[in-house]
Amino acid sequence: MSDILEEYFEALERLKSGKTVIMPKGARITNDCVSLEAGRKKGTIKKSRPIFAELIKAIDAAKEEESNPEDEIRVRLDAARAEVTRYRTLWEGALAREVSLLKQLWDERESWAKERAALAGGKVTPIFEGRANVVDQR
Repeated sequence: MSDILEEYFEALERLKSGKTVIMPKGARITNDCVSLEAGRKKGTIKKSRPIFAELIKAIDAAKEEESNPEDEIRVRLDAARAEVTRYRTLWEGALAREVSLLKQLWDERESWAKERAALAGGKVTPIFEGRANVVDQR
């Protein structure tokens, strides 16, 4: 294999591993990206040149192995949406519990107010009425 082809294959390996030198990380594997990563001009790898036949096969195989970044983004987005839904459900449950407790507290206050009004309404005679006057006189 010639030195030029070795440079192209090394560039392909760098693209596969994500440790690129020239191209940005996460660049898609294409003929043009491999040629640019190898330090050559865009379009130097052509199917019409028989010297590049093996390299083109390797690039095509790497393309198929490469996961589609859009699919990864979609999977992460779906996971984030599921997490948002989960936390929204937990939040709504917490709000429902709070409203339920407020309603219970309100009902208890109303019943206590009714009992207090019934006690203060004169139906109950205070036991220590005379003693209260004794304490006041001291």
